[in-house]
Amino acid sequence: MALPGTLDSSSPHYNVEMRQEGVTRSPYKLFAIVIIILACFFVPQCATAQQIAGRQSSGKPQETDAAKLASVQLATPAPPPHAFWDRTNIALFCGIAFTRGMDYASTRNFQARGRQEILLPDDVVNNSAGFASLEAAATMTSIGISYLLHRTGHHTLERWMSIGHIGVTAFGDVRNYSLESRHLAGRP
Repeated sequence: MALPGTLDSSSPHYNVEMRQEGVTRSPYKLFAIVIIILACFFVPQCATAQQIAGRQSSGKPQETDAAKLASVQLATPAPPPHAFWDRTNIALFCGIAFTRGMDYASTRNFQARGRQEILLPDDVVNNSAGFASLEAAATMTSIGISYLLHRTGHHTLERWMSIGHIGVTAFGDVRNYSLESRHLAGRP
């Protein structure tokens, strides 16, 4: 019998190596995730550039369309690219780091209240250093993807990817803190 305020040795709780009997992990799950990620980044886009179709039936020479295109391009110069470590990106990256830190804290909080993490294996979540490293790696991966988008000229996507990361992680943080506690049997 466990003392009041302590956990029974057979119950799952925070930061203890836990094994689940009878649970098998599919080896195809990781393979499917890797394929989806590779498809998102390496599948060429169908329409990378648009071309003006020449008008064969109008009788006008092709040079007029090219001259119109050149005049339109000269009339609307592209804004100069911003520096990668500008004020906006620094604020976005700090927001990502903050929400990932809150994700770590909210996960630890709901585990202490008797809940279990369902998205990550217990070997990762119950290892404090491993879980903190995972959160840091997620932050650095987001910054790395933003840098790749910046270098390829996708400046709007660069910002929106960081904003989306902050939004999704903040939603998860709020959800973790709003979960009801599962009080273990025998605890006051």
